[in-house]
Amino acid sequence: MTWPAGGALRAWVAACLLAGLCLPLAPARAFEPMTLEQRMAAAPGVREGYIHVSGGRVWYRVLGADRPGVPLLVLHGGPGAPHDYLEPLAALARWRPVIFYDQLGCGNSQRPVDTALWTLKRFVTELAQVRAALTLPRVHILGQSWGGMLAVEYLLTHKPPGVTSLVLAGPCLSAPEFLADQRRHLAALPQLARNVILEAELAGEYGSPEYQEAMMVFYRQHLCRLDPWPACLKRTMDKMGQEVYLHMWGPSEFTLTGTLKDYDRVSRLKELALPVLYTCGEHDEATPATTRLYQQATPGAQMRVFAGASHEHHLEQPQEFLRVVEEFLEQAER
Repeated sequence: MTWPAGGALRAWVAACLLAGLCLPLAPARAFEPMTLEQRMAAAPGVREGYIHVSGGRVWYRVLGADRPGVPLLVLHGGPGAPHDYLEPLAALARWRPVIFYDQLGCGNSQRPVDTALWTLKRFVTELAQVRAALTLPRVHILGQSWGGMLAVEYLLTHKPPGVTSLVLAGPCLSAPEFLADQRRHLAALPQLARNVILEAELAGEYGSPEYQEAMMVFYRQHLCRLDPWPACLKRTMDKMGQEVYLHMWGPSEFTLTGTLKDYDRVSRLKELALPVLYTCGEHDEATPATTRLYQQATPGAQMRVFAGASHEHHLEQPQEFLRVVEEFLEQAER
């Protein structure tokens, strides 16, 4: 999770940062590639608006509001990386409501300047307020990257009824483990890129073109391996909540200084008493080894590794990701 000195692209790649039982490969519903407009047309009952939460107002959108399935509430990453890059999940609204919202401080939501708002506890409260405002007595939750932290903290601290299942995509549930994995990734980079990054880390200078170019070598391997990156990911770049990210994570992917620096919930994953699916890419920042550590600590949890993919495996292999998630949601409901 590196926070660059400038550039929308650098802002996004920074904020996105943040196998056991395998899912059966039985046939499931087919998902055809669609534009956002086609997805919305295929999921009537689209509505959006704002919800008052602690500290301001957050924007939300419901797709497939009239569908009969248990709703899916989607928690984006970052902190501060709004929902746009998770757009492929809208295809799940063919059979159930799918709810996106931009957390306070980013995207279409309000952007207060009070850094006291940027705490894990407040974002958990915000999640509870969103769920209550949208009247979701039963709900599936999907958290991507930092969204996984948020979902797990909500379940552990609020112990809410009615959560049918939990999907954790590219999760970071231990900041120390995440940092150790990124250091290992760094050690495996080409020597030139590695040296540029290490020198910038030592100096605390993250804005040079050389550093940005070296970090893109890292991101193309472990963040998103598509070329070019999708339009929905670029929209997230443009609407980043940089202040939130900097305060909660820090200025560098390899040096954690923000309010999440001590976050670690591995020892408490045994308290999750619901169906849980972990997903990651073969080359993910959330490595298969660490994701398996989480899965093995979670009673009955399932795990799926996407070969050849990275942190944004839902963008790199969207049809297979959607198939696996939908099948898991249906199993949880049964």
